[in-house]
Amino acid sequence: MSSMFGKPRAGGERPPQSPLTEYNVAILGCRGAGKSALTVKFLTKRFISEYDPNLEDTYASEELVDQQPVLLKVMDTADQDGPGNCERYLRWASAFLVVYSIDDRKSFEGCQSYLEVLALHARGCQRRCPVLLLGNKLDMEQYRQVPAAEGMSLASRFGCLFYEVSACQDFAGVQHVFHEAVREVRRQAEQSLPVRPLFITEERPCPPVATPVALPTRHGLASCTFNTLSTVNYKEIPSVAQAKLVTVKSSRAQSKRKAPTLTLLKGFKIF
Repeated sequence: MSSMFGKPRAGGERPPQSPLTEYNVAILGCRGAGKSALTVKFLTKRFISEYDPNLEDTYASEELVDQQPVLLKVMDTADQDGPGNCERYLRWASAFLVVYSIDDRKSFEGCQSYLEVLALHARGCQRRCPVLLLGNKLDMEQYRQVPAAEGMSLASRFGCLFYEVSACQDFAGVQHVFHEAVREVRRQAEQSLPVRPLFITEERPCPPVATPVALPTRHGLASCTFNTLSTVNYKEIPSVAQAKLVTVKSSRAQSKRKAPTLTLLKGFKIF
């Protein structure tokens, strides 16, 4: 079942011919890593402390990412102890958040199996989906079992981005991670586009086919001469190697929106 959070933005109804671009993000990780807490924090700005670990659902929210409206769909998966029935999100998602808890080393070790599954899937298909490794529960720093350096090392090993956030306290950080997933999908789409060759024009006269002919003077008119016309020749410039530019921006503009009341998730205790 898919649920919709938030209200359409002001400005009237969108024309049917220009729907919002959709981005699908799947949140993966072992039980207790805080996947549901991250999902609800992003969608409602609220924190939950109790939830049904067997509940899996997909939610949608209209977001403004870099001044561009998008429809962001989030799948809160409910795997028990590791990847299971992976096809349900491997074919659906355009980006993945792999989550572990910084105060639980077992969850960190478990997230490695998800990264291995995603890496194997990427090698077997032409479409490359961005992966973000996320250390959750930064508010539990005094109980940390997984140093940030280990998280960065694991992310570097699998070629993914790395963040640490707190679903309990930091809405801006959680929102930034989801928006960064959208940006990474956009970057991948731009890199997959074929590079168009660049052309310049050069004025070059055509080889003469006849010598200029001077018309005789008649009835007092001055003589004139017909010259050949120049044509435009095109030269192709070799395409320049592309360089990836990654910028990180954080915005709190959306934090001013009123959070809708959470009514569609059962078993949650809202604070």
